[in-house]
Amino acid sequence: MLPIILLSVLGVVLLFLGFLKSRAVLLPATLLFLAVTLAVNFLDWNKTYLYFNDMLRTNNLSMVFTAIMLGSAFMVVALSGSFMDTDEAQPAEYYALMLFSLVGAIMMVGFENLIMLFVGVEILSVAMYVLTGSDKRNLRSNEAALKYFLMGAFATGIMLFGMALLYGATGSFTIAGIGAYAANQQGLSLLLYVGLLMLLIGLLFKVSAAPFHFWTPDVYDGAPTIFTAFMSTVVKTAGFAALFRLLSVSFEGVYGFWWTIMAIIAALTLVVGNLTAVYQNSFKRMMAYSSISHAGYLLIGLAALGVQTKQAIVFYSLAYSVATISAFGVLLLVAQQRSTQTITREGVNSENFDSFNGLARKNPLLGFTMAVSMLSLAGIPLTAGFWGKFYMFSTAVERGQIWLLVVAVLMSAVGIYYYFRVIIAMYFRDGATETIPVAPFYQYVLLGATIITIGLGIAPGLLQGLF
Repeated sequence: MLPIILLSVLGVVLLFLGFLKSRAVLLPATLLFLAVTLAVNFLDWNKTYLYFNDMLRTNNLSMVFTAIMLGSAFMVVALSGSFMDTDEAQPAEYYALMLFSLVGAIMMVGFENLIMLFVGVEILSVAMYVLTGSDKRNLRSNEAALKYFLMGAFATGIMLFGMALLYGATGSFTIAGIGAYAANQQGLSLLLYVGLLMLLIGLLFKVSAAPFHFWTPDVYDGAPTIFTAFMSTVVKTAGFAALFRLLSVSFEGVYGFWWTIMAIIAALTLVVGNLTAVYQNSFKRMMAYSSISHAGYLLIGLAALGVQTKQAIVFYSLAYSVATISAFGVLLLVAQQRSTQTITREGVNSENFDSFNGLARKNPLLGFTMAVSMLSLAGIPLTAGFWGKFYMFSTAVERGQIWLLVVAVLMSAVGIYYYFRVIIAMYFRDGATETIPVAPFYQYVLLGATIITIGLGIAPGLLQGLF
């Protein structure tokens, strides 16, 4: 509750700070606001409260998911200093929208009522539509925003219709009430099953699961890189937290109906995401399909929905978010440097794999940071990503879903190929990359993300027992 109030108020404060003549105060103010909100988030640790007429719940699990999203937002904002050097940019509005989107994300994490889930999804989505099209002079950004808005509107409509059908079947919008009805196991209305499917379609769209993923490559590619990083971490974490809460509380009683559907969608998402990423030449589009594939790994945990699922989703969300932000942070610097150079080779631009050629030789820190993030996303041992996949695979084994485990392992092997393309380009190819100046605070963020990735890879038990 307190993070929602703080973010709402501080977002409005940022809009007023935008009237100042100097932009210098905006970035540190936003970082301070996020840090304060992150600290306040843990004031109610080991306590459970219900707010807004029992429509929103805060407990240890919701606070952990909120902390992951706030921490991800903090790192993304810390990498956004380029806004201050661009005359067309409106950093006050950008930062305020990011804070407002976090309000919606927190509602999605702790909802107790489907109406609160809908409000959270809309607050998050509307802010992301605007941020996606924030580069108004870029046709790709405009196209991405329009596609995201239109397809998101249809997905939201389907989700809302599903909620209406669930109310018609159960007479309740609360997830506990729906869960009590579903647990009855006898005389269940057909509306319950249809409503569940429609609700899942809306949420699976938000997390880029196949076959509802078609918007993802164009939107990720067209949106400004800093907002792509925000979208691929905060939005995905909120979406899977909402899915876990919905399925574990409301529909565990009809697990036999929906687990096969989720397992098939997980397998399809893994195949589509990994195989399509192999053919990409743009790093951003590769990361878009990578995001789709990682949605598939997270769906494995939901399809299994066992004792380890909660721990697995939290760990995987943290590992994926940190590695993804590191990768986009390095891309931002490389793209800025390449955009200032005259590139004569045909087919080379600031976002292609070739732009990383020779990066590690003259920029060891950037090369090492990118290498660790790619290794983690690929699931290589001694990185957090390895244990994230291990926990997910363990949930499938626990439920006896061996066929899904086989698909996931094979697709992990495919993923190693396209992630290692970046590492090979940085360390084993010659390029025109020059030394890239990196601001001290920027370095601290990249180093911090790298330390978290390696630390959780060496000691994955650090998060156990927290919730």
